[in-house]
Amino acid sequence: MKTEGKDKPLKVTLVCHSDLLGGASVVTYRLMNALRDEGVEARMVVYTRISNDDNVSLISTRYKRGVKFILERARIFLANGFSRDKLFKVSIANTGTSLHRHPWVREADVVVLSWVNQGLMSLKGLKRLGALGKPIFWTMHDMWCCTGICHHAYECRGYIDSCGRCPFLTGKIGNDLSRKVLRRKKKVYDRMDITFMPVSNWLARKCRESTLLKNQKIEVIHNAFPIDTFPTRSNVKVTSYDIEYDSELILFGAARIDDPIKGLKYTIDALNYIFDNYPEVANKSMAVFFGDLRDRSLLDGLRFPYRWIGRVNDPKALRLLYARANVVVSTSLYETLPGTLIEGQAAGCYPVSFGMGGQDDIIEHKKNGFIAEYKNPESVAEGIMWALRQPDRREELHRGVEERFSSRTIARKYIAAFQRALGNP
Repeated sequence: MKTEGKDKPLKVTLVCHSDLLGGASVVTYRLMNALRDEGVEARMVVYTRISNDDNVSLISTRYKRGVKFILERARIFLANGFSRDKLFKVSIANTGTSLHRHPWVREADVVVLSWVNQGLMSLKGLKRLGALGKPIFWTMHDMWCCTGICHHAYECRGYIDSCGRCPFLTGKIGNDLSRKVLRRKKKVYDRMDITFMPVSNWLARKCRESTLLKNQKIEVIHNAFPIDTFPTRSNVKVTSYDIEYDSELILFGAARIDDPIKGLKYTIDALNYIFDNYPEVANKSMAVFFGDLRDRSLLDGLRFPYRWIGRVNDPKALRLLYARANVVVSTSLYETLPGTLIEGQAAGCYPVSFGMGGQDDIIEHKKNGFIAEYKNPESVAEGIMWALRQPDRREELHRGVEERFSSRTIARKYIAAFQRALGNP
């Protein structure tokens, strides 16, 4: 695909907190490489660098970054009554690096912002970035762009109006930090030309009902996934995990599976319901949990046969596990675009999930997966049972995901959006 001209490739700089630390960083790094595969001169500017990639540049010094991070957290710590419990549920963008001065940013034709909180970019810095006059795209992995300060609003609807009385702060006053930051955001947004790019239609709906983004440009483009690297079948057993591969495998995974937002208890309750009411299914099945688990006792009440295998650091091993599994489950309370469901489908698994988030971009109910009634373990159990009864359609499920989420597909959608912003046909 031609991107700008034979002698002048399109230059794109992506800005993210890290290159490989955290889900948003990983998918941004993937996008950079997908764009490069399409002929774009794509590079990343990050706050925390993990890789040794020459196309990734670390901004500022470790000392300066640390100071800015602490200054932001200190202001939040003061506003939430010195509570550590919700300290990282919000960001206020009161301090950041001189992103607009970075040479890769200044050389770029297009700048793509990703997850830029916790000291990387301030609202003042965003304004200075806009003054460069370049097209700016903001890939949204959570709700922060359309709320005052929170990354996920949960049941709160304050972002539709003006925020205030923020549940993540103490005092419950109207003109609190959330409302003040929302007003600052609005002033900056209204004076800039930004295309906000939520990664799911669910998140786009949240944007369009918010007071901050309802009049802004919004375009949905999903995250890119290396779909072609996922086999749909495997005769290889990952023996180190002590998994009974003759069983029908039901997967549940996350970076940290007992993070409250992941809704682990609903999966446990669903599996116990199957064990108590359909023992013939439980006897030939096994649940496999992967990811960090701080409180191992949470699994003590699970009667269904299971294994917890901890964090899987080898991507190949995880893909082989998906390829041997039948079902992948997510009972997250909110999920912008659940990666485990996409990865599971890429390997031929049927996904089962609640519908509170971007799941409806992935699952057609009772066609290529099952959307369970929210917070209803029996409905999740019904979904698992439905999935286990389905015919083998692994290659078909893989192709469906490839058409929507492959790296090439997503990269080309981004390139088309860039060209439109640059006035190119």
